[in-house]
Amino acid sequence: MRAACAFNAQLMDYIRPYVKAGITTQEIDRLVHEYTIKHGHKPATLGYQGFPKSCCTSVNDVICHGIPDNYLLKSGDIVNIDLTTIVNGWHGDQSETFLIGTVSDTARDVTQCALDCLYAAIDALTPGCPISAMGDAIVAIADQRGFSVVREYVGHGLGRRFHQEPSIPHYPTRQSRQERLYPGVCFTVEPMINVGKRYTALDKQDGWTVRTRDGELSAQFEHTLLMTEDGPEILTQTQHGPAKGHRF
Repeated sequence: MRAACAFNAQLMDYIRPYVKAGITTQEIDRLVHEYTIKHGHKPATLGYQGFPKSCCTSVNDVICHGIPDNYLLKSGDIVNIDLTTIVNGWHGDQSETFLIGTVSDTARDVTQCALDCLYAAIDALTPGCPISAMGDAIVAIADQRGFSVVREYVGHGLGRRFHQEPSIPHYPTRQSRQERLYPGVCFTVEPMINVGKRYTALDKQDGWTVRTRDGELSAQFEHTLLMTEDGPEILTQTQHGPAKGHRF
């Protein structure tokens, strides 16, 4: 898992300089695919339950699972790049939201909130803690800043399978208060934060793209974590991406 996640972080740093105005999301996907294959690994999303591309690119009001296409990124956009790689049968998974050119204060604020929610969730973790510790931390920050937390899409266990137990909701639930995170488990934390209401809408034509129902912006950051006897270890930490305390 450490090797898979280290490569996935390396891939994120590789694609980082290309994510700017004037590139299509399809071109980002091509670069991700070629870099992954060149290094002898597999893009996990390609063909997964019929998904047609090697990464997800979610622009502006797209919450998650955006399909790369001929959309040309422009100044003012925000775009989440979600990468998952299979390395020797194990999965590494993470995402970042990028600010393209000069963005609105609202776009910057919701992106900052998503990053802060991610690290607040990680900071709340201790060996054997309830899963809800993360949801409590995320909701507290989002509520304070006037944003909402998506409920229909959650983090998940990760290993030889892309999605496995435990489920990691980004808000507290009865089940997440009962389930605990013991040393040895790997999982993703990926809070999706909306400017407007938390409600989502699935694109009926492509069956994948999830948008905010009210058309407002959404931002997300994701890491894969390993719970150890000493606390959480971030497996997908990049060299050049936004770390804890980063300000946009």
